[in-house]
Amino acid sequence: MNGAAVIDPAVADPLDALEHALQCERRALIEHDVEALLRSTESKLAAVRQLQSLPPSAVAPARVSELNRLNQGNHALLARRRREVAWTLRHLGRVESAGVYDASGQQGARTQARCLGVG
Repeated sequence: MNGAAVIDPAVADPLDALEHALQCERRALIEHDVEALLRSTESKLAAVRQLQSLPPSAVAPARVSELNRLNQGNHALLARRRREVAWTLRHLGRVESAGVYDASGQQGARTQARCLGVG
């Protein structure tokens, strides 16, 4: 998959750029493509920054709702991937974090180890 690192200059509408980034993000999640996921996330954030610079009257609420649904769908896929990784780590006896960040945004992870056997 070839995701752009930033908003494609050919895409003049920031909503179109955001939609493209969300579609790339979905493909990357489905295909387990970490590098494409990072690129699409960068593109998504750039599009959101561009949208935030516009006056609210310049953004169609119905389109924003549609893109929000796409983003929520991607969130569900990402949550599923995280559960799969946590399950795999747990069954391998690896250390996993119970929470990566605390409410203030600082790393506050508690580590848990599982002993698979005594020998």
